[in-house]
Amino acid sequence: MEHERVPVLVVGGGYAGLSAATLLAWREVPVMLVERRPGTSVQPKTFGASPRAVELLRPVPGLEEQLSQVWTGIGVNMRADSHMITSNDTERAAQAFLTDITPAAPVGAPQTEIERVLRAKAEELGAELCFSTELISLEQDDDGVTAVLRTKGVERVVRTDYVVAADGYESPVRRLMNVPTSGKGELGRTCSIMFDADLTGLVSDGETTLWHLRNDLFAGAIVTGCGAGAHVLGVNYSDEDTEADFTDERCVDLVRAAVGRPGLDVQILDKTTFPVAHLLADTYRCGRVFFAGDAAHTMPPTGGQAGSLALQDGCDLAWRLWLVLTGQAGPSFLDTYDAERRPIGTLTATAQLAGFGAHTPPTTHAADYDDHMPPAARVGYPEPMQDPASALVSHRYHSAAILTEPDDDRSILENPRTQTGRPGSRAPHVVLDWDGQPMSTIDLFGSGFVLMADKQGGQVWTDAGRLVKERLGVQLTRLLVDEELMDVEGCFRQRYGVRGGGAVLVRPDGYVAWRSPQPTPEPAATLERVLRQILSRSQ
Repeated sequence: MEHERVPVLVVGGGYAGLSAATLLAWREVPVMLVERRPGTSVQPKTFGASPRAVELLRPVPGLEEQLSQVWTGIGVNMRADSHMITSNDTERAAQAFLTDITPAAPVGAPQTEIERVLRAKAEELGAELCFSTELISLEQDDDGVTAVLRTKGVERVVRTDYVVAADGYESPVRRLMNVPTSGKGELGRTCSIMFDADLTGLVSDGETTLWHLRNDLFAGAIVTGCGAGAHVLGVNYSDEDTEADFTDERCVDLVRAAVGRPGLDVQILDKTTFPVAHLLADTYRCGRVFFAGDAAHTMPPTGGQAGSLALQDGCDLAWRLWLVLTGQAGPSFLDTYDAERRPIGTLTATAQLAGFGAHTPPTTHAADYDDHMPPAARVGYPEPMQDPASALVSHRYHSAAILTEPDDDRSILENPRTQTGRPGSRAPHVVLDWDGQPMSTIDLFGSGFVLMADKQGGQVWTDAGRLVKERLGVQLTRLLVDEELMDVEGCFRQRYGVRGGGAVLVRPDGYVAWRSPQPTPEPAATLERVLRQILSRSQ
C-alpha cells in the first residue's frame, strides 16, 4: 500500500486539534487532521475562550474578528449559578481588570461556533481536514510515525514526522502508546440534552445563563440562550442508568421538570452522554507523539477552563513543531512542551476538581442537600484556588527553553497586576504607539522571536540581532522602544525589568525567554549563545 506523506498528523477535531491545525497551516506547515465524527461538535459543550487563548489565536489574520462576530453579545450577558450571583458590577470589574493586562477580550461563544470558525480558517489556510476518518493503528520509529486510517471502509497509510493526539478523554492514541495516567478517574456521568422550547418569561433575550439545578428527579444544570439555536440540559446520573435509558420521552419530562412547566412543548434536537472525570496523562510526549486537550488532561467542568486550555495546547504545539520542522530548533526542543504545559494542565485540573468538590451535589437524592457536596464526600478533594485570576493569564514556565534568572522563585503562577517581565513569564501588556496607531506589546508576538530593547543604548542589541538572525537562520524581529515604537505610558522599562542598554527576548508564544536588564560587553556573542541554548542547538 502506497504511503501518503505529511509533516504533522493531528488526531481529533475538537479544540486542541483544530487550533493546532489552524496555527500549523498559518505557519505554512503541511498538516492533516483526522476526526472520526462526520463534522465538528453539534452540542455547545463548553462556552468561551479565555483571553490567553485568544492571545495565541489572534496572530492569525482575521481570526479574532471572526470569533468576536460569532459571540454576538452572548458573553457580554453570560451569568452563572442558580441565583445568578455574577452581577453586572462584578462583570464590569472583571472586564476592567482584563483591559489593564491584555488587549485580547474573552470570547463567550459556544464550542460549536468556535470550532466552526477554526475549521473554516484551517481549511482556508490549506490544512487537510478529514472527517469520518478513524485512526486504526499507529507505529513509530526513529525516523517517523506510520498511521493507518480508515474512511468509509477504505484504509490508507500515512507517514508523518509528528503526531498531535487530541483525541479526547478515552484517547485511543494514548492507549496505543501505553501512556500511564493518574488522577481520581471517573467522578460521574452526564446526559447532555439539546432542546428547543419557548422559554418566554424565563429567559431574557440576548442573555445566556447557566443554572445549577436540583430537584426530586435529578441534579444537573441548564444553559439557556446558549447561542446555538437551542438550550441545553445536563443531567447527572449514576450507574443505575445507562445511555439507552434517556429516551426522547424521558428527556422531554426532564426538561419540563427543569424549567417548571409541565405542559411545555419540547423538541429534542440531540442528546449525548459523557463522563465527568479527573484524569491526567503522566507525560505529554511519547517519542514523536504529543498529547493535547482532554487526551492530556481531563477535568470536571467546574471552572470552565478545560476548553481554553485545549486551545492553548494546540497553539503551543504548533509553534514548537514549526521551529523544529524548519530547522530553527533541534529535535530535543520538543521536550519543553511536556516540561512547560504539564504543570499547567495539572494545576488547572486540580483547581477544577476543587470546584467540583466544593459545589457539586450528588447525583441521587439531590434535594436532601444544599448547594455543596456533603462534607463526607469532599474528603480527598483539594482546596479551591485563592487567586483564580492569575490562572487565566499568568502561568509561568520552567524548562530548557527558558533561561531562568538566579533569584527566580520557580513559581508557576504570578500576579498579572504586578508582572515584571522575568523569564518564564508571559510578556506584559504595554500600550505603544506605532506611527500614530495604538497597539500593545502583545500585538508584536506570535510569528517568531522578538528582541526588544530600550532606545537608550539599545542599538547595539538590534545590530547584534541582525547578525545572529543571519548566522542561525532564526526568525527574529528587532525593535527599539521609544524609537519606532513609542511607550505611551512610560512603563516599558518597569514592566519588562530592563534599564537603558538592556534587552528582552520574547518567544513566539509571547513568553519571555531571556533578558539582560543592563548592557553586556559582547551582545552578539551573548545573544547567539542564548538562542542556541533555548533552541537546543549545539554551541
